[in-house]
Amino acid sequence: MSEVCSTTLPQLAIPRIMTHPEYQTYLNSRIRHYEKLSNIAYNIFKEVPYIVVSRTNGAFYMTVAFNEAVLNHRQKLHIDVPEAREFVEGILNSKIEHDKRFVYYLLGATGICVVPLTSFFTHLPGFRITLLEKDETKFEETIEKIAEKIVEYIESSN
Repeated sequence: MSEVCSTTLPQLAIPRIMTHPEYQTYLNSRIRHYEKLSNIAYNIFKEVPYIVVSRTNGAFYMTVAFNEAVLNHRQKLHIDVPEAREFVEGILNSKIEHDKRFVYYLLGATGICVVPLTSFFTHLPGFRITLLEKDETKFEETIEKIAEKIVEYIESSN
């Protein structure tokens, strides 16, 4: 079971924030920003083989699922930094979910951190990203790098 509960301070602060005269303007700008980043990510990911991606419809995160049976325990990405490679390969000596293997290799190879879908109590392999980056150019470059590494990773065992 997983529970999340707000502490007292946010419970007291949130009503004051949400009734502030500038809150709606702020909220609308965040919604537009999330929508813009969602569209950037969707338009890149929809062209990538091996995955399924859907529009976010207002969420500040996006879920990317791998197609069935494209992941296995032989796939990998090249990790330049020896210490990072040793760390990642040390973790991967134990049996872990295939999407977690991808996430660790992605982090070790690129420094990009995503969260494995199986960490969200689902059997679907994949990962989740946030749309919180403020720099659109940096966000787009990051998504393009993830897209490139998905293909490289999947095809590494062929």
